[in-house]
Amino acid sequence: MSNLAFRTATRDDLPAIVALLADDEKGKTREDTSLPLSQAYYDAFDAMTAASTDQCPNIYLLAVWGNDIVGCLQLTLIPGLSRRGRLRAQIEGVRVSSRHRGQKIGENLILESISISKLLGATLMQFTTDATRKDAHRFYERLGFVASHLGMKRDL
Repeated sequence: MSNLAFRTATRDDLPAIVALLADDEKGKTREDTSLPLSQAYYDAFDAMTAASTDQCPNIYLLAVWGNDIVGCLQLTLIPGLSRRGRLRAQIEGVRVSSRHRGQKIGENLILESISISKLLGATLMQFTTDATRKDAHRFYERLGFVASHLGMKRDL
């Protein structure tokens, strides 16, 4: 893993990111990888970037191996009043290329996001994961996460 590096995403990375998001059983039904990429992805990335501040950044973190983007996640810092005003880090859209799974890329990506979150002052990390992703649940538990809450979603 000595060639694994991390960097923040740019607009030019969006086709690779969407391909990663679609590179699993759930994602292949949710994402559209056809090129040219839908403008909706660029609009969403621009909105994330515009909403980012020094105190509460929105970061799309990439794991890069050589010239290949092999993993990604969205990291958002969220201020709040609960838990005595603790700053939370939220991760979403964690993916590792199916060709590169089992090589600790996901683990290193999560650990990097934890390091960044701590540097930015977050004291709690949270995320949601699909209830059917049992392998992912075991992965997160191995990294010290606890299934402490029941998450719910609703399409609007």
